Amino acid sequence: MSRVGKLPVKLPSGVNVEIGSDAIVVSGSKGTLSQTLLPGVKITQENNQIIVTRDNEEQIYRSNHGLMRSLIDNMIVGVSSGFEKKLEINGVGFRVALAGSNLKMQLGLSHEVVYKIPEGIKADVAQNTIAISGFDKQKVGQVAAEIRSLKKPEPYKGKGIMYAGERIIRKSGKSGKDK
Repeated sequence: MSRVGKLPVKLPSGVNVEIGSDAIVVSGSKGTLSQTLLPGVKITQENNQIIVTRDNEEQIYRSNHGLMRSLIDNMIVGVSSGFEKKLEINGVGFRVALAGSNLKMQLGLSHEVVYKIPEGIKADVAQNTIAISGFDKQKVGQVAAEIRSLKKPEPYKGKGIMYAGERIIRKSGKSGKDK
């Protein structure tokens, strides 16, 4: 039995779950999310819990079992409390500003980089920190990864965009001369 898949998912108050034959729809105070059901996985709702079971013990069904349970748990957490990722910008002259639904960034390039924030995602800027929040965990992570990819942190001085708390392994630089 899957260690992740066998755990029931608790439903907080204010979250509504509709289980169809081919999809599951979760709605709450933050929004509504839907997910198609994976093959070989059955979902039932008992009291205030969602229980995920599988048809048989084949490898693909065991994998789908844990994955489906995690996707449902992420949807329930998302519509009830939401998700957030923080990015830090390090570098001399590196700046970020929020202009409507666009992030305008100066990242040491010859031009200003403009990133359009997609629907369902909210961005807050404080000094050189960007907080990306929303109710869809996959979309929040994708937007944070796209912003980070605009100027990845480099290993010599650590300049660039990195996740909050991310540790950059630093290199020493030129070693031909004694310091």
